[in-house]
Amino acid sequence: MLVSAKEMLNKARQGKYAVGQFNINNLEWTKAILLTAQENNSPVILGVSEGAAKYMGGFDTVVGMVNGLLKGLNITVPVALHIDHGSYDGAIKAMEAGFSSIMFDGSHYPFEENIAKTKEIVELAHSKGISVEAEVGSIGGEEDGVVGAGEVADPQECKAISELGIDFLAAGIGNIHGKYPENWAGLNFEVLGKINEATGDMPLVLHGGSGIPEEMIKEAISLGVAKINVNTECQVVFAEATRKYIEEGKDLQGKGFDPRKLLAPGVDAIKECVKEKMELFGSINQA
Repeated sequence: MLVSAKEMLNKARQGKYAVGQFNINNLEWTKAILLTAQENNSPVILGVSEGAAKYMGGFDTVVGMVNGLLKGLNITVPVALHIDHGSYDGAIKAMEAGFSSIMFDGSHYPFEENIAKTKEIVELAHSKGISVEAEVGSIGGEEDGVVGAGEVADPQECKAISELGIDFLAAGIGNIHGKYPENWAGLNFEVLGKINEATGDMPLVLHGGSGIPEEMIKEAISLGVAKINVNTECQVVFAEATRKYIEEGKDLQGKGFDPRKLLAPGVDAIKECVKEKMELFGSINQA
């Protein structure tokens, strides 16, 4: 059964570890992440961008698939199904479909409008027991067409949003989505420290978790980050494993073209990637 992400993230923040949000793109992805979470006794958040939901046939399809897998695979660890960078309408549709957690990303609106819309979403979500993530200061890189340049959030704006009753907060601290460029300046821990102070016990969220060096991840967790989003890295290893299988001509041997065989190496690569992240974030055996 799906749960809100509130409790797992408060527990993570207190325990000085982080729960990974792994974005899903299809059945293989979802199954690989859920099995890895179960095998490692780790809580997990399945992230779904609006683009990925559309690709999979809509929010109802995603909810049906995830609930079916929880039952069919006997998943007992806490699992939250979370819309990633949801628009106002997208967040509402995801809630109606049965998502257990939502992110409303109002960071591209003028600040007052972000506050007003976030407040409305919080009221609606909390009436249904659904957790809410909000965003202040856009996260750099490209996320379904939304582009920013590794911006840094204003701690006072973070404080104002955190006081609206949200459950966790995404704040830009120089992190970006996608692959990190060679000239990337790294995370801004001074600002993260100020945001942490300004927002009290609020679990903070680090977007663009693919490719951030280990020591930076650990320092971010020590400063209140309790949720770390990973997407690009799983996509890259899945593609690499699939390419290798085909380049070695394995799809031409026997029934090697069967999608169950063709996609198996990619699934194993995702599982390995997710396990490594769970080890790094410290969430293993925290279910």
